[in-house]
Amino acid sequence: MKAAWYEKNGPARAVLEVGEMETPEPGPGEVRVRLYASGVNPSDVKSRRNRTPIAPRIIPHSDGAGEIDAVGREVPHGRVGERVWVWNGQWKRPFGTAAQFICVPAAQAVPLPAGIDYATGACLGIPALTAIHAVRQMGAIGGRTLLVTGAGSCVAYYAVQMAKAAGARVLGTASAPRAALAREAGADFVIDYKAKDVARVVKDLTRGKGVDGIIDMDFSSTTSLLREGIVAPHGRIVCYGSNVAGDSPLPFPAMLWNSLTLQFFLVYELLPGERSEAIAQLTQMLKDGALRHMVGARFRLEEIAEAHEAVEEGAMLGNVVIDVV
Repeated sequence: MKAAWYEKNGPARAVLEVGEMETPEPGPGEVRVRLYASGVNPSDVKSRRNRTPIAPRIIPHSDGAGEIDAVGREVPHGRVGERVWVWNGQWKRPFGTAAQFICVPAAQAVPLPAGIDYATGACLGIPALTAIHAVRQMGAIGGRTLLVTGAGSCVAYYAVQMAKAAGARVLGTASAPRAALAREAGADFVIDYKAKDVARVVKDLTRGKGVDGIIDMDFSSTTSLLREGIVAPHGRIVCYGSNVAGDSPLPFPAMLWNSLTLQFFLVYELLPGERSEAIAQLTQMLKDGALRHMVGARFRLEEIAEAHEAVEEGAMLGNVVIDVV
């Protein structure tokens, strides 16, 4: 099979290679997916740069979509030919989705609803699942006001839509180039965090009360907003990332005196029940045509270095997808 891989950490053009590898065979409880699209996420490029390889050769990327072409023992043969999307393809495993084939446990190949193309399917494992789990952790949000940070980014673009579908009023932060995407997703008001005082605007929009919760992509910058009282008493902050790798100081007095709840999660490590519920809800939304999708650029497998660089530069609007041919 054709695949892309790296054998050491380093810059994309220096370490990524494309060539032929042996096609894998599914083991007991596994399916083999003939991949047509592979999603490139920020965690994939961070792993290539900084995370010590767990095997002599790493095929990157955790998200992908394609068709099951073989099954191992204990998997019904009826799954052969099924269109699927893949999650955690390269999480704690050496071989991910940047290849023509991948073998994964059967549960990690989720049926792809009719009408959803493979490029979109390659955006579901990390962006869409992160978003839907974050929104679910907010609890009942009908009639409540939420702040979604980075509302024009890949995850938050889904989160805004999902929060609106659940009945929330959504405020979003986004830089000017991404503001239109946040509005397209359904944000009721978008704050340019580079030009405006976010805390002041949030307080103005909530008549001084603050938002009922925050879905946050960058805890390193949100901590300062918490100190300024932008979350109403008994509010909740659900966070799935930070732009600073090190520690961020926690605003303890603001958290304590306002009885705020802070929850972090890593989408790779959702509990089985959490993931099943998130997948079920996401599947229904896909079947209902209730979500917009945002594929920003597509590359060929031979262009994987350029795809990684596009993600690293951070200027791309939308998900980066590799067409695996």
